[in-house]
Amino acid sequence: METESEMMLHLAAEAFQSKNFDLAADIYECQLALLGDAGSRLELMVKRADALTFGGKITEAFEMYRQASEIEKLEPVHLATLIEYLSGSTRRQDRAESQRRGPRTGEEARAGRELGRPGDGATGGGYEDFSCGICLSFLFEPVTLPCGHCFCKKCLERERKEKERPVMCKECRDSSRVADGQSYRVNVVLSNLLAKWFPTLHQAGQLRREGNGLYAERKMEAALEKYNQAILIAPTDHILFSNRSQIHSGLKRYEKALRDAEMACRLMPRWSKGHIRKAQALVSLGRTEEALREYLICLSIEPDCRLAKNEAHKLLSDFLAPVTDQVPEHISDYSSILSSRAHTKASIGAPFQTSLSSESSLASTLPANEKPEGIFGKPEIRRINHCLLLKRKRRSSDEKEERKERNGDQKKLKTEPDCLSSGVGGLLDPTDLECSLCMRLFYEPVTTPCGHTFCLRCLERCLDHNPKCPLCKEELSEYLVQRQYCKTVLMENLISQYLPSELVERQKIHQDEMAELSNLNKNVPIFVCTMAFPTVPCPLHIFEPCYRLMIRRCMETGTNCFGMCLGDDLKGFADYGCLLEIRDVKFFSDGRSVVDTIGRRRFKVIQHRERDGYNTADIEYLEDVKVEGVAELELHTLHDMVYDQALVWVNSLKAEQKERIEGHFGPMPEKDSELQASPNGPSWCWWLVAVLPLEGRAQLPFLALTSLKDRLSGIRKVLLFMAQSRHR
Repeated sequence: METESEMMLHLAAEAFQSKNFDLAADIYECQLALLGDAGSRLELMVKRADALTFGGKITEAFEMYRQASEIEKLEPVHLATLIEYLSGSTRRQDRAESQRRGPRTGEEARAGRELGRPGDGATGGGYEDFSCGICLSFLFEPVTLPCGHCFCKKCLERERKEKERPVMCKECRDSSRVADGQSYRVNVVLSNLLAKWFPTLHQAGQLRREGNGLYAERKMEAALEKYNQAILIAPTDHILFSNRSQIHSGLKRYEKALRDAEMACRLMPRWSKGHIRKAQALVSLGRTEEALREYLICLSIEPDCRLAKNEAHKLLSDFLAPVTDQVPEHISDYSSILSSRAHTKASIGAPFQTSLSSESSLASTLPANEKPEGIFGKPEIRRINHCLLLKRKRRSSDEKEERKERNGDQKKLKTEPDCLSSGVGGLLDPTDLECSLCMRLFYEPVTTPCGHTFCLRCLERCLDHNPKCPLCKEELSEYLVQRQYCKTVLMENLISQYLPSELVERQKIHQDEMAELSNLNKNVPIFVCTMAFPTVPCPLHIFEPCYRLMIRRCMETGTNCFGMCLGDDLKGFADYGCLLEIRDVKFFSDGRSVVDTIGRRRFKVIQHRERDGYNTADIEYLEDVKVEGVAELELHTLHDMVYDQALVWVNSLKAEQKERIEGHFGPMPEKDSELQASPNGPSWCWWLVAVLPLEGRAQLPFLALTSLKDRLSGIRKVLLFMAQSRHR
């Protein structure tokens, strides 16, 4: 039985969940008045502070967090809700600011691309078509995931290492299913194309890789030199500035580290790692209030960033610790943490103006009843603000010098040429995008796990014969059974954007082939195997390469149909057969498949042909001739008599025989109400012909008959013969 206190706490939790934050805060306040235990008071004080925060009463919330911290230093679990609110507020205000600005003109959009503003291109240099969705920089050593999207090899490996889980595609949220970080293979065709089209960016990527190697060996100065060279080549790459910032931090050159981090944020404001680098540099310089804001901006961009969460927890815990006589110079008033809107706007529009007025930002953030009188009247807060203002004055002269250097960087960026149109447009050669198997332009290009790219149909035909990569001979059995033939998105986009006329011509060739293959009267594919009958299931085991190709083509065209004929020593296959429809296909790792089909229509072969190793035929379809009057009455009488005979024979079978037949063909169909409704006649007739112990040659005449009366008479004779044989 719950106590009254437990019931009230449960009610408060429900009020918080339903966003009735004022009620939740009031209940927690009442419960606090009844508690004396310090541990329990701490939990309730944090919950009340959380409710006040989400209720918009920021001043009261921070005072409550401060009081809670007097009991015990607040742990990350205590601050999780506050972090969620602050980062969410940053995200919402940033979105509202973007909507308020509205759509930009063409001139503004062009300027945005030059300056690398969010939403204007991934790299800030006009290379957004060739950017990585993780680092937002130019693709270096591109890897194609099974879903078809491309990312930098190092980015994928880093994502897997940091998040300790299989990489999730940033584009489509699909798991790559690649468990081992070492198994990411570079897309050979795409890597060569990017190196050819953008040699300077590729060279910068190589310098970055060399610099990373030197940094790992703790050769800081040598690594710094590599990055200096790379930035001279690619001055709009935010990754280079971010990594150089880390090197400067390792060398304890924190001002330079901050400068590079700010440049990375300016080039790519919506890249979370740039804000982490900036925050780390700010912490090293003792500017922890600004660092906290950067971590919050990072979380507004990437909510599940563990590093930003952990660091934000630590800084908030320090901010909320009780104020002593020795006030740390870097701590500002609590409310200035919430100046996210002004700071986010400044980060995008003028990222180097980091000094914000706490009073003005608070006035624009807090509700009317939470204006500064309630906070700045407190002596400890006035003392903190005084320390902050003194520090900002000391920094002002240094910032003027830095601003001059940055203005020079801005001019440099604005004059940076857009290499995309002149680079790809001038160097593009259709042979760069040719399939190595068909020697034609890629059509529906897919990339194998080993990094080689082929046309989808070309690859499938090769895998019909051998489950290995046609180029490097790596085993692809697992890839084959998964059937994850997703098109390489970037390759398709390149072809459609830069080779539109060649693509139209290639599409026409494919469409002509499909139109020819989808004709179910001429060149119909023929599976030469056994007898098949209308309405009767016919499961098939496909293992020969030619028939694997045939089945796949039937499915690609959308007809899902092929003919089944009995073999013939002279002609190759019999003159009569049945059209089968594919209902389901199960694939195995060695390329074999089990195809579930069912008979549809009978046909007569007009001309025998062959295509790509399997048989085809021109055919005409057969239908039963309908009868009327006396002939129809006689047909009904014969039908009922033969059906009764058939039931007697089926029921005379042994239990295991009957079970085996029904497991393969299903139970015997019921009598049709309309005998001549189907052009093939009653379904039970075909089921019986299929299960009677007759050889294929004896079954074939039934398929050729277009008279239901003759077919019933033939079945009757077989049943009589079977009955007589059994009595003997």
